[in-house]
Amino acid sequence: MEELKGRVALVTGSSRGIGRAIARALAEAGADIALNFQHRAGEAEAVESQIRQLGRRCVCIQADVSVAKDVTRLVDGAGAQLGPIDILVNNAGIARPQPIEEITELDWDEIITTNLKSCFLVTQAALPAMRARKWGRIINLSSVAAQVGGVVGPHYAASKAGILGMTHFYAQRLAKEGITVNAIAPALIETDMVTSNPNARPGHIPVGRFGSPSEVSEVAVMLAWNGYINGQTINVNGGWFMS
Repeated sequence: MEELKGRVALVTGSSRGIGRAIARALAEAGADIALNFQHRAGEAEAVESQIRQLGRRCVCIQADVSVAKDVTRLVDGAGAQLGPIDILVNNAGIARPQPIEEITELDWDEIITTNLKSCFLVTQAALPAMRARKWGRIINLSSVAAQVGGVVGPHYAASKAGILGMTHFYAQRLAKEGITVNAIAPALIETDMVTSNPNARPGHIPVGRFGSPSEVSEVAVMLAWNGYINGQTINVNGGWFMS
């Protein structure tokens, strides 16, 4: 499978979990990969090694994607080493399960900045090159929390709902320029973020189990090569929210 051969993909937050799985799946489909991490350099370098073993070019760039100057350095660095970004996966995010009464203004701002503002900043930075070439794929990681509230908190649900609104806007405005924009809304995928949350239980899911990162990455690859799916939210949630 090399549908994406010759394409360059940037996956934010790709040192572990869903981001790591998507980066590897895109590499298996032929893409060269720009990995991004903030703190976990060792894990990111391990993913880089795995991707290089597949015969793909790969770079690993530390950046806080909620900070504009870091985003500029990330996108410019990926472009300089691999070429312009064709596929952007906005995956970076955090979750902090908290009782409603304990959520502070600082908690709210951190979740919104990390999960939602980062998606905007990286998209804006990657868009000029996509528009110049009239080809691009943007894939935003939302969550079932945007649809049903979820099990983390209102700050997390709001950040993920905001991603859906942003996806719709960009999808409508950019389609005629050869750029598609879609979202994936997973639920209870077996990652550190989910297994460390005491409120996340397989009982929420009709199929009765957590999902695997690979079940999300398969969808990301499909959205990366398909040019007719646009402005959609693909629900990878075991049936928790049905559309």
